[in-house]
Amino acid sequence: MTMASEIKTSFPATEYAREFMRLAKETSQSEATDKSHTEALMSRLITMKYDGSHGMYEHVTEMSNITTRIRNMGMSVDENFLVQFVINSLPSQFSQFQINYNTIKDKWTMTRLQTKLVQEVERLKKQGVHLVNLVGSSRVKKKFNKKYGKGKRPLKIEESSAQIRKKDKTKEKCHFCKKVGHYMRDCLKRK
Repeated sequence: MTMASEIKTSFPATEYAREFMRLAKETSQSEATDKSHTEALMSRLITMKYDGSHGMYEHVTEMSNITTRIRNMGMSVDENFLVQFVINSLPSQFSQFQINYNTIKDKWTMTRLQTKLVQEVERLKKQGVHLVNLVGSSRVKKKFNKKYGKGKRPLKIEESSAQIRKKDKTKEKCHFCKKVGHYMRDCLKRK
């Protein structure tokens, strides 16, 4: 009674509940769902990129877990193939590591690769290279150019936004009362 009519037609008519349950179990483990699930896992594995939001150890472990699930579905994934996928998922900060891996002759296991990548992350941290995701917007660029156009200085990274606002208030003058030190929105005469 709760089954969709499209699904009801795929089951043969039976009089006994055991036979119906056996047929339902066989149908639910169909190859079509396995293929679509395998395809989703493969596309996830191929498109995965290390973004620094979690640790390198977790990134490599997640990729290993995906390949284990693919293997459990009947596909064979070679460990050397997985090692290459992990190396290809690294950002440009790891280009020296990728070159070093490509120049050596021996093949690494996943455990060895994971250990080497964790060491590489620590080395990059000591050098001061940090992984940052930069998101750009055209609005920000226009606002930046408008506020800091010709002859004005760009923002320094060390300055906080409170310091910048404080400096700007001393230079800006009210467009209502023409006094220096506050904006028109804060002007007491206007209010």
